[in-house]
Amino acid sequence: MQSSAPAPAAPTTLSPTPSPARAIWLLTAAGFFSFFIFGFIDNLKGSTLSSLLVDLDFSYAQGGSILFGAYLGFFISTLAAGFLADSVGNQKILILAGGLIAVGVLAFAGAGSFWLLFGTMLIIGLGMGCIEVSGNGLIVELHRVNRGRYLNLLATFHGIGSLVVPLYAGWLLNAGVSWRQVFQYTIPLALLLVLAFALTPRPQKSVPVPSAGTGFDWQAVGKLGFTRQMIWFYLAIAFYVSAELGIGAWIVEFLQRSKGFSLTGATGFLSLFFGMVMAGRVVGSFVVERLGYVRSVLGAATGGLICVLIGIFGPPALAVFVPLCGLFFSIIFPTITAVVSVVNKEKTNTILGLLFAAGGVGGALGPWAIGLASNSLGIQWGFSLVAVYCLLAIAAVAMAQRTFRV
Repeated sequence: MQSSAPAPAAPTTLSPTPSPARAIWLLTAAGFFSFFIFGFIDNLKGSTLSSLLVDLDFSYAQGGSILFGAYLGFFISTLAAGFLADSVGNQKILILAGGLIAVGVLAFAGAGSFWLLFGTMLIIGLGMGCIEVSGNGLIVELHRVNRGRYLNLLATFHGIGSLVVPLYAGWLLNAGVSWRQVFQYTIPLALLLVLAFALTPRPQKSVPVPSAGTGFDWQAVGKLGFTRQMIWFYLAIAFYVSAELGIGAWIVEFLQRSKGFSLTGATGFLSLFFGMVMAGRVVGSFVVERLGYVRSVLGAATGGLICVLIGIFGPPALAVFVPLCGLFFSIIFPTITAVVSVVNKEKTNTILGLLFAAGGVGGALGPWAIGLASNSLGIQWGFSLVAVYCLLAIAAVAMAQRTFRV
């Protein structure tokens, strides 16, 4: 009897299953990593767009349409991922995201025609939409206190990825590496995303597992997701995403053609933009809880608009105000997400999916419209649509503020 006593103690001590608290933080770290990859892949497009246009002899309109493919995929994915995440859980959706991005990047790097580039960019967009919905949904599940803080910290990792990628792409492109190889070298990141969520166990007790047997209640989603309050937030996030992604996609071209910057200088300013976004989210993660979510968004959008106007229409020396607007832009998306998750305690993943789908519409149409306008009016006037998007986002948030305060 004495010799058998240690036997049951060994598996308890060496159990591979972490405590619920440790599992929560492991999943949080994996969620942060997913947003790093999201920011990196999402903004690789803008960093390589000029080289792609020259290599394939494409117009601004064609370049904008290729970007449209990514955000069309993002829109489709955010709608579907929200529904699926409420049934199978966010972790499985994030595994799917890594697979989609790996396949899409590999195919995009080998494509030579407009339609193949459009189609493969759509696949990449599907993966990014999965990360957007389930990365945010995962943090909402794991952290029920100070949700705005954790969502801003999550978005900070998107900023880190966005900050690093122009330096990565600019260095390789200046060294004579093809834009195709610049994409190919990112495939291991997508595979690491798959492994991160496949190998990280889910907390056993602290986080409820979605029930696959409840079905999808269209009536409940319609009642919760299409109120007057939510419509204004859908519009606000669509116009905001149009502005942010419009800058991410076109600032390098704008600075080179309109302000006389070199490729190195322009990609450096793109990195500065995302550096400001990252820094703003770290600070904002503490500020938004004190000022209130809606008030914080209104103030940030107004500050961003002022910076954009100075940077676009001022002399080249003031072009630095375009990337500086990222300091204000930083908190808008995650803080709107926090508002929506607080006021929608049922079907949260699905409602967040609808919100991010609205953002996907803005991401698809915003940069695309800038490309079309630049084709007709020149890059400076096309890029000035960013200011219009900011103004419309402010108006939508102001209308939302009249319906409720959070």
